[in-house]
Amino acid sequence: MLFQIYGDNAMYQLIGWVLVFAGLVICNEIARRTKAGGVFFFLVLPLVLTVYFIAIAVGAASGAEWAVNNQTHVYMNGWFHYAKLYAAVAGCIGFMMIKYKWGIGAKDWFKPFPFVIVAINILIAVGSDFESAIKGAQALAETGSRYWLSNEGVWLYGGWWNWVNGIAGILNIFCMTGWWGIYSSKKKDDMLWPDMTWCFIVAYDIWNFTYTYNNLPTHSWYCGVALLLAPTFANAFWNKGGWIQNCANTLATWCMFAQVFPLFQVGTKFAVLPVLYGEEWTNGLELSKVVQPVYANPKAQGVVALLALGANVICIAAIIKRAVEQKKNPYKNEIFTDQKDFKIAMSRAEGK
Repeated sequence: MLFQIYGDNAMYQLIGWVLVFAGLVICNEIARRTKAGGVFFFLVLPLVLTVYFIAIAVGAASGAEWAVNNQTHVYMNGWFHYAKLYAAVAGCIGFMMIKYKWGIGAKDWFKPFPFVIVAINILIAVGSDFESAIKGAQALAETGSRYWLSNEGVWLYGGWWNWVNGIAGILNIFCMTGWWGIYSSKKKDDMLWPDMTWCFIVAYDIWNFTYTYNNLPTHSWYCGVALLLAPTFANAFWNKGGWIQNCANTLATWCMFAQVFPLFQVGTKFAVLPVLYGEEWTNGLELSKVVQPVYANPKAQGVVALLALGANVICIAAIIKRAVEQKKNPYKNEIFTDQKDFKIAMSRAEGK
C-alpha cells in the first residue's frame, strides 16, 4: 500500500482522483483539437494567472492580509512550483508552434525543442530531489531525524532514495531518442514524436511518480498518479505519438489548477497522504505543524526509487543495444521503427 486510502474519506479520495483524471483528459482534448483551445489554455490563462501571482507577491511583500493568507502564497510559494508551471507552459507553446508551423516552429533546427524543454523539466525535478537529499542529511545531523520543513510548510523526509531517483531522472533524459523525428499530424491536432514509444513512457512514468511520491507527498495521489496516467491513457487508446504533447498539456493545466487551489489536495476530504506519515496524519494541513513529525516509514520511498532506477537502466541499455545493432546515433535517428506504436504514429504524420 503506497497511500492512506481508507476510512471515512476513502470514497471522497477515489472520487477526487476520478474527477482529476477525467478533467485532465477532457482539457487536453479541448486544447489539442483546436487553435482556440490551445491559445486559451496556454496563452490567455497563463497570462491572467501571472498577473494574479504578481499581485499576490506584491501584496504579501507589503503585508496585506489577503495576500499573506492567500492559499497560493501559503502552500505553493516555492521555486519548484513556479518553475514547473512556466516550463510546462513554455513546452505547450513550443509544441503548438511546431504543429501549426508558427514562426520558427516551421524550421528544421527547431525540432529538438521538445527534447530540450522535457530535459529542462526533468532537471528541475532532479534538482529538487537532490535538494531534499541534502536537507534530509542536514536535518539528520542537527535533529536526529531526516524530516525537513519545505518553504511551503510541508515536512519532507529526505534520504538516499532522493539520490537514487535523481540519478534515474538524469538517465531518463538520455532515454529520449530521435530528437529530429518530430512531426505535425495530418489533421494539425497533434505534434508527434513517434520514437517516444512505450519504452520511454514507462521509464518516465515510474521515475516521475517516484519524484512526486518522495518530494510532493501531499499532491502525489493526484500529480503522481492521475496526472501521469492521463496522457499515457490518451496515447494508448487514440493518440499514438502524441504522448509528449499530452503530457505537457495536462501538466500545465494541473500546475495552474494546483497553484490556485492547493487546498483541494491538502485541506479537504479529497486529501491523500503516502504511508510515510502514518495513520495519525489525517490531511496535508497537519504537515504544516511547527513540530517536526516523529513517525516515519520510508520503505515505500526506497522501493519506488529503486524501481525508477531499474526501469531507466533497462531502457538506456535497450537503446544502446538497438543503436549498436542498427549502427545509428539514437539521438539523430529513430531506432524504434519496428514497434507497432511507432508505425501507427508515423501513419498519422503529415507527409507520410
